[in-house]
Amino acid sequence: MSTSVVLPSFPPQPTPPQPTQARPAAAIDPSAYPDALRPLAPVVGADLITPLAAGGELRYANLDYAASAPALTQVADYLNEVLPYYASVHRGAGYASQVSTSVYENARGIVRDFLGARPDDEVVFTRNTTDALNLLAGCVPGAGDVLYLDIEHHANLLPWQARPHRSVVAARTLAETLERVRAWLKAGEVSLLAVTGASNITGEILPIAELARLAHEHGARIVVDAAQLAPHRRIDIAGTDIDYVAFSGHKLYAPFGAGVLVGRSDWLDAGHPYLAGGGAVREVRLDSVAWADGPARHEAGSPNVLGAATLAKAAQVIAGLDEGAWHRHEQQLRAALVAGLGEIEGVTVHRLFEDSDPGVGPASHGSVGIVNFSVAGHDAGLTAAYLSAEHGVGLRDGRFCAHPALRRLGLPSGSLRASFGLGSRLEDVERLVAGVRDLVDHGVRLDYSVDSGRWVPTNDARPFPEWAPNTPGTAGAAPCTAED
Repeated sequence: MSTSVVLPSFPPQPTPPQPTQARPAAAIDPSAYPDALRPLAPVVGADLITPLAAGGELRYANLDYAASAPALTQVADYLNEVLPYYASVHRGAGYASQVSTSVYENARGIVRDFLGARPDDEVVFTRNTTDALNLLAGCVPGAGDVLYLDIEHHANLLPWQARPHRSVVAARTLAETLERVRAWLKAGEVSLLAVTGASNITGEILPIAELARLAHEHGARIVVDAAQLAPHRRIDIAGTDIDYVAFSGHKLYAPFGAGVLVGRSDWLDAGHPYLAGGGAVREVRLDSVAWADGPARHEAGSPNVLGAATLAKAAQVIAGLDEGAWHRHEQQLRAALVAGLGEIEGVTVHRLFEDSDPGVGPASHGSVGIVNFSVAGHDAGLTAAYLSAEHGVGLRDGRFCAHPALRRLGLPSGSLRASFGLGSRLEDVERLVAGVRDLVDHGVRLDYSVDSGRWVPTNDARPFPEWAPNTPGTAGAAPCTAED
């Protein structure tokens, strides 16, 4: 039996196919996880039927919520109500334009309330979290450094590298990591501390209130990449004294990929406009411009009206959840998965910190709905392809846009990430555990090859929907495989 460990050192390796007809049953007792049996909220595609490579069909077990969560049904219904009124905003006299403008601007207030923001905090709509953090990077004043951890998603790492910056190597414990952050802040000349709210690799939650206090004690501000935190936990900007928060609608059960940056207005109003164009100005001459203040300063061009509207609607739905039921549902799913994987020989569940709450107890809130694992002797990409093709399970493999963190974990070639949310059910976890057990006991049944950087069944005959093109050579578009 394997248990959760830190800093594994083995690289996953592919296993040759070993066809068999045996199909194991999942060893998970449903009575131990009563709050995980059913979805907590309806989502679009919850009963999607997908083909298997060897024939037959199964309901799709979506365990890739951390990449993009399915739209909430309430959000999709709201979109259908708004869509007929879709029009250009802010400068249109037509009735539809007026309605769209009202919907767009009202979305700011909904997001502000959702995050517990201060009344004077600005709410700037962006393309996604990455866009929001790049926007803020252009507004940090002076020559002070931006300080960030080596466990960050690239969205909260790369934007800061264009200006003075320092990176903190996270320690094996959260407690020691906080001390390292404190030491760097104490050294001075830090303008901004940039941290994730919850790791996109392992789901571990960072103590953002404590980090905010440390930053402010040493004259710095803090920005929280809440892309993984906002879909799973309440955020209180004012209560925790956070300066800036960024997150994405596509992880918050809203389509269209809109993002948002919320925080103090002084840096944003003084920063150079993120985009130069219409809507960001007060007056333009042939050789000069007077820029607007407020959110308009950074929202040039036609905004993503429907993206902002659906993001706000998703925030309303999540804000209305019973917090206890929400957390029990998620933590029981996580506990069942960690326990099930722990019964399989050669499976390792990964954590960044030895002293973090693994999030498997009935009252645990130390990790969001993400479990990172690897299977000894089995390449992560091949394992993910096998789970999809032979078991109808969708999860994520690779380096999760966090290359330094994966190297820190001893997984330079990548690992596997299962993630879940409001639309998940225990059956999804059972299917994944059964599939991994089948892989360890019998290996893959089909032949697999690499197509554009990604493993796929050889001669994969699974049909796409009639309206969807099946373009050759796109199985692993933009593969991320280069190593130092």
